[in-house]
Amino acid sequence: MVYDYRLLRLTLVISLLAHGAILLRSPNMNPFSPAPKKQKIEVRYVKASSGPGQQRMPYKSDPLLKLDAKVVAGNRIPPPYIEREQIFKNKQDILVNKSPGLSRPSLTAASPIAIRKKISLPPIDMAKIKNPNYISYYQIVREKIRRSAYQNYTHNETGEVYVSFIISNDGLIRNARLVEEKTTANDYLKGIALESVREASPFPNFPKELDYQQLSFNIIISFQIE
Repeated sequence: MVYDYRLLRLTLVISLLAHGAILLRSPNMNPFSPAPKKQKIEVRYVKASSGPGQQRMPYKSDPLLKLDAKVVAGNRIPPPYIEREQIFKNKQDILVNKSPGLSRPSLTAASPIAIRKKISLPPIDMAKIKNPNYISYYQIVREKIRRSAYQNYTHNETGEVYVSFIISNDGLIRNARLVEEKTTANDYLKGIALESVREASPFPNFPKELDYQQLSFNIIISFQIE
């Protein structure tokens, strides 16, 4: 029994010595080994090659990159500082309109008032005409001539022109002429009136109720300015 105890103790001592020797060999686990020396880390920047076949060669000495002020500020450069006194330096000159950069607004001439032309066809005494179909057709003729005269009237002369003409049953103008004794206008308006009557043709064909080859019409074209 005593022999077994001694053998166990001897075995335990040998095991401790063996593990101790293993631990002492490791520099990290050995408390008696000197501390490792600190190594200086050097950072070098490599410039990218400009060509596909070139190698990247490090610089012999590359300084540390410095951040640009624009990058730090987010590409926003503050505006230059301006003294408060400089801003209001020429305040008095501005008030009296003497600053070289300002000029007094000039008065412009008033634009002429737009002239509005007016074309009307005063009614003619048609008391003797009893046919309602003729009167209805006559109103169509009057309106078409009025529109034509409005397009041709470009001057500011005023007056009334009395025109007499004949319309055939196919709507074409026949024998348009001026009635001078009933006209109160100059030569320009007389020409416009005759031209407007001719340009308004052709008119609609006669309705079935107007069973005539041709009909005579008289109108007054009044040129006015409002």
